[in-house]
Amino acid sequence: MIPRRAAAGPTTRRAGAALAAVGAVLVLGAGCSFGPPDPDQAGQPPNLPPPSAATSGDPAGSQEVAVTVLAKDLEVPWGMAFLPDGAALVTERDTARILRVGPDTDANGLKVTEVQRLADVEAGGDAGLLGIAVSPRYATDRTVFIYYTTAKDNRVARLTLGGKPQPILTGIPRSPGDNGGQVAFGPDGYLYVGTGDATTGTQAQDPKSLAGKILRITTDGKPAPGNPKDSRVWSSGHRNVRGLAWDSGKRMYASESGQKTYGELNVIQKGKNYGWGKVEGDANNPAYADPLVSWPIAESNCAGVAVLEHMVASACLLGKRLWLADTTGNGTLIGQPQTLLMGEYGRLRALATAPDGSLWVATSNQEDGGDPGPDDDRIIRLVFADGGAGRS
Repeated sequence: MIPRRAAAGPTTRRAGAALAAVGAVLVLGAGCSFGPPDPDQAGQPPNLPPPSAATSGDPAGSQEVAVTVLAKDLEVPWGMAFLPDGAALVTERDTARILRVGPDTDANGLKVTEVQRLADVEAGGDAGLLGIAVSPRYATDRTVFIYYTTAKDNRVARLTLGGKPQPILTGIPRSPGDNGGQVAFGPDGYLYVGTGDATTGTQAQDPKSLAGKILRITTDGKPAPGNPKDSRVWSSGHRNVRGLAWDSGKRMYASESGQKTYGELNVIQKGKNYGWGKVEGDANNPAYADPLVSWPIAESNCAGVAVLEHMVASACLLGKRLWLADTTGNGTLIGQPQTLLMGEYGRLRALATAPDGSLWVATSNQEDGGDPGPDDDRIIRLVFADGGAGRS
């Protein structure tokens, strides 16, 4: 296994991908080093030189992945969303802080600035300050949306940075371990909210409960037009949704964690039931939607989800890896999912596609079950040799 690198400079990983090849095998190995990043452009994420082509001795179809530590010394970063200037807003679950990461740099990498600390957050277990989403109209409305736990519930609020949160949806059941927490704007402009079941499965199947669901709401917290039965519920039967993302075809992907046997990556469709707590993994029952792919829980328990062209990535806590699933133009799986960063940085949680086409992933080692290193928690940037960063 390649040793951890605490420095902010880029390293490389060799990835057997052309992930589009059926049966491709992801091979991790030492690659050549890059020089320091180019000077940053104002308002843009840091630039890295594109990874070099695989050498003649590499496995057929392999590619290099540049890995750079952008920020360190965070504490359980949970949510991540980008502002128009390229800076990331990052939430810390237990401290209830919203951080601004970049685009400016300092001696440690990207500059990390505390924007504010929220007073109403009640942290504990997997509860606290969780997801964050930037308004699609941020340039004019200056608004972000957050998901957080209070002493009595989980809730969604809108917020002008530095101001007091204005709740738009309250009463989402809370629990020590299954609070969901992801919020993200879909291509349709509506806000999607992933919630946790907060029980052993009874609320996920209850259409009157907000728990164990993916919700689709307006920025005022009302049911979005076109929802099933004019409710807030877009899909049901979820254990714990902590990652949401869309591809260029507007297909929605979500992680499923906290189940007893399997972790899942699901393609989310309007009105579908994803089975918890009746089934896990493939149900082979028309009443329930089967996952795109499932893994043993010890190899997954994934949180963040991000899409890069036709590759869907999921960041895993128990699995301590990224799962990379390649898909066709119509969203079906090609070959077997591959792994990246397996065991190298510990628990991985937040994951997002940056404006420049790179992937940003955050560790989650400063919590129960983690084994923090001296620089944890960290935010890591991944640049794939065959596309993404540098092409925009």
